[in-house]
Amino acid sequence: MGNRLSRIYTRTGDDGSTGLGDGSRVGKDSPRVTAYGTVDELNSTIGMVLAADGVPEAVREILTQVQHDLFDLGGELCIPGMATVQDSDIARLESTLDELNEPLPPLKEFILPGGGMAAACGHLARTVCRRAEREVVALARSEDIRAQPQRYLNRLSDLLFVICRVLARASGHGEVLWQHERRRKPKPATD
Repeated sequence: MGNRLSRIYTRTGDDGSTGLGDGSRVGKDSPRVTAYGTVDELNSTIGMVLAADGVPEAVREILTQVQHDLFDLGGELCIPGMATVQDSDIARLESTLDELNEPLPPLKEFILPGGGMAAACGHLARTVCRRAEREVVALARSEDIRAQPQRYLNRLSDLLFVICRVLARASGHGEVLWQHERRRKPKPATD
């Protein structure tokens, strides 16, 4: 990057516009900026998971690779026509997901966000990932976007869910199960 970031502020965005990677300018509220901004937010929430205590080294390595992938994905969204996310990246997520999920017990109930700080941060990352995916879908309705970014985010949200299960177990807190039976059906009124 050289001296590209020697000055942090430029004042060029004071009018509500921002520069894309190809040099064009768009509104800061454009679907493209919203999509790559949420990918950046997702990367930050994964950083929160990594900052939590007790994250197993294998999970740490997976999430660090994901952070690099997300930086690439954000670049692809920031530079129209760029292609960085590959089918092999998606296949790697699927393989990792299968490997982490295999030893976990089958789910019989929904899981509430929680299970220790790392798992709770992971659930936040998972929900931000789903939002990023929705925003990429919205962007693809109005602009030409390859399918790989959307597919990557879809797989990543699944992987983050499984990682949350792993983290909840590793922390000793365990998973927080939704108690759907806590609300008893109201009895019919009688006279």
